[in-house]
Amino acid sequence: MIRETVAAAQTPATAVPSAADRPLRIALLAYRGDPFCGGQGVYVRHLSRELARLGHHVEVITGPPYAVVDDVPGNPVKLTKLPSLDLYREPDPFRMPALREYRDWIDVLEVGGMLAAGFPEPLTFSLRAARHLRGRRDEFDVVHDNQTLGYGQLALPRMGFPLVTTIHHPITVDRGLELAEATTLRRKITLRRWYGFTTMQKRVSARLPEVVTVSGSSKAEIVEHLGVSPSRVKVIHVGADTELFSPSDAVAKVPGRIVTTASADVPLKGLIYLVEALAKLRTERDAELVVVGKPRPDGPVMKAIDRLGLTGAVRFVSDLTDAELVDLVRSAEVACVPSLYEGFSLPAAEAMSCGTALVASTGGAIPEVAGPDGETCLAVPPGDAEALRVALGRLLDDADLRARLAAAGRARVLEHFTWRNAAARTAERYRAAIEAAGAKRGA
Repeated sequence: MIRETVAAAQTPATAVPSAADRPLRIALLAYRGDPFCGGQGVYVRHLSRELARLGHHVEVITGPPYAVVDDVPGNPVKLTKLPSLDLYREPDPFRMPALREYRDWIDVLEVGGMLAAGFPEPLTFSLRAARHLRGRRDEFDVVHDNQTLGYGQLALPRMGFPLVTTIHHPITVDRGLELAEATTLRRKITLRRWYGFTTMQKRVSARLPEVVTVSGSSKAEIVEHLGVSPSRVKVIHVGADTELFSPSDAVAKVPGRIVTTASADVPLKGLIYLVEALAKLRTERDAELVVVGKPRPDGPVMKAIDRLGLTGAVRFVSDLTDAELVDLVRSAEVACVPSLYEGFSLPAAEAMSCGTALVASTGGAIPEVAGPDGETCLAVPPGDAEALRVALGRLLDDADLRARLAAAGRARVLEHFTWRNAAARTAERYRAAIEAAGAKRGA
């Protein structure tokens, strides 16, 4: 195991640190970094903080919506913003920028991609990041890209940067699920155009020297969907901030409260099945659902809520502070992850870390996180509203079962899924990438 220095000050003045002990200078790229918009932003925020706590020097280079970084006393994480035209920002997504906003040819490319009904951000951020890093080779030991997978990324090894890339899961999985849900030819055509960037991501992935992913399930999908050799994919589980997401007797449980997180209102998250399960539950007992996320006003979830008469029983919340989110999860009798697929499942790990009993689907990597059915969670098949109803009702009716699953879930997270461990293992991959790049140059 490669040892990580907690701080340079801990090294005796007379000692010369070995190459394996020297703090690394890391450029961490995030084409979208806001932790309140999805799991990729959470990953960047917590990984950068824990790397800094291990003594490494981290600079997060991010496009909008920009990443959030935490203060690390004595070794702050630096945040560098690479502005784009931010064409999908709220409250005016798919906006047309004024002529005065254009700065260069990459901006023109970005607007062209949007007008073609595509999603150009991964490509244009990769180009901006490569341009930004071109003159900074001596400032970083390694570049870590967080699932941009744009053509500009392929220029980084040619510039001399050792490169590590995290792929949480192939976006082709999202594409397939959304196409399966599409009911009109027009919708299918629109989705194919929107997900056109996945062709680029597949080409880039196949040429990457080092890939890190967050679960064995994601590794299998990356090999199958993206054509990456299994030998080049390393699994490093991420986890929860176990100090923040922790049990507390000071927060009272709200009877009948179920909480879930849906970072995006898309079929992948399986929210509509949870709404249908809630409607059935409420014929038997009082229950409410709090969703961390924003719904599409005209989407199938809101239509189902109206159709099933659940307007007063389902509440959506967003833009919560860390403390507000933790207290919400603590207040629920049951947390639920109904996703059809997840490459990991941070909401599952965070709920378990809070000591909240969990109902989780078996989609994708969720079982790797949530653990065995009946021991650390109640597991249900993905896309099965009736199975969700039964599991939720069972937990709501059995306080002893909730307490047992909650305690076992917290213990599982502490043993397997902490950001400290994820950072230490990721730093090992950085050193391996640096060594491999040096060997290649010397060959």
